[in-house]
Amino acid sequence: MSRLLDKYKNEVIGAMTKKFSYKNVMQVPKLEKIVINMACGDAVGNAKVLESAIADLTAIAGQKPVITRARKSLAAWKLRTGMAIGCKVTLRGRRMYEFLDKFMNIALPRVRDFRGVSRKSFDGRGNYAVGVKEQLIFPEIDYDKIDKIRGMDIIIVTTAKTDEEAREFLSLMGMPFANA
Repeated sequence: MSRLLDKYKNEVIGAMTKKFSYKNVMQVPKLEKIVINMACGDAVGNAKVLESAIADLTAIAGQKPVITRARKSLAAWKLRTGMAIGCKVTLRGRRMYEFLDKFMNIALPRVRDFRGVSRKSFDGRGNYAVGVKEQLIFPEIDYDKIDKIRGMDIIIVTTAKTDEEAREFLSLMGMPFANA
């Protein structure tokens, strides 16, 4: 069982119930899913770029990504509807908790000049989004085998109703938020 899931069951539920005075344990926010998205604008001209992005995302998430395609044609970017322009993975269950643990405790501290993640990246409904500038912060990626440094978006979807609940929930789970 994941270390983070144990922490949720043993510490987070009690602390959240006490702070927000929930009447029922089922009101306590929990993780629903984590979506990792990697966009590859270069894939328009070179299909090999997308293959290496898929390989990187598979190594990071432990699950094969889905290819995302363009919805609209944009002549300025030489983009046509249906062209492959990125990939994404949706993690749930055990893999989600393992990824979040690895992200918070191993990957984020490897970011240069890391002082914490932003407290303002909530969407108003209790979901949190963070952008990563390079895939090298994850231990699964070998520096010598990458062709290009790519960033990714990581969206943490919770069942929290407000941003305040989600912020407290994620900080109790161990998310290193920057000081205000």
